[in-house]
Amino acid sequence: MKNLFKKTMLLALAAALMVASLPFVSVSAAGADDPTPPPQGEVTDERLERVWARQQRLYERLGKGFDHADEFTERIQSLIDRAEENGKDASAVQSALDAFEAAIEEAQPIYESGKDIVNSHQGFDENGKVTDLELAKETVQAMHEKMEEIKTAMNGTGKALREAIKAFRQANPRPTTTPAP
Repeated sequence: MKNLFKKTMLLALAAALMVASLPFVSVSAAGADDPTPPPQGEVTDERLERVWARQQRLYERLGKGFDHADEFTERIQSLIDRAEENGKDASAVQSALDAFEAAIEEAQPIYESGKDIVNSHQGFDENGKVTDLELAKETVQAMHEKMEEIKTAMNGTGKALREAIKAFRQANPRPTTTPAP
C-alpha cells in the first residue's frame, strides 16, 4: 500500500511538472509577406502637446538664463578678481569663464531665432493643443533642432565653468574662524 501511494504521488508530481511546462499563451509572428508593421511609437496629439509644452518651458528657462548671463559673468569675474588680489591662482576659472562668455555670444542669436518657431506655433492653437498633426510634428522637430543647435554652441561650457569653480573652491577653501573664548 505504501509503495502504491509513493508511485501515485510520483506520477502526479511528474504530470504536474509536464502541465506546468506547457505554454499558456500562444505567440505568432507576422508572415514574411505582411507589409503592415505593428503600430509602435505612434505619435498622438497628446504626446505632441506634452513635448511642445516641455519645449516651451525649456525655451523660457533658457531665455531667463540668457537674460541673466551678464550679471552672472560679472559676479564670477569679480570673484576671480578678488581671488587674484589675494594671491590665488584663478586662471582655470578665468579661462572657463572666457569660454562660457564666447559660447553665450554664439548661442544667443540661435536662441533668438527660435522665437519665430514659438510665436508661429504652427500646428498648435494658443493653448498648445494640436490643430494639424503634420504641422505640429514639423514644429516640434524644428524646435528640437534649434535646441540642439544651442546645446552645440554652448558645448558644455556651463558645466566646465561649474567644475572649474568647484575645483578652485576645493583647492582654496575658505578660512575657518575660531570662536573667541
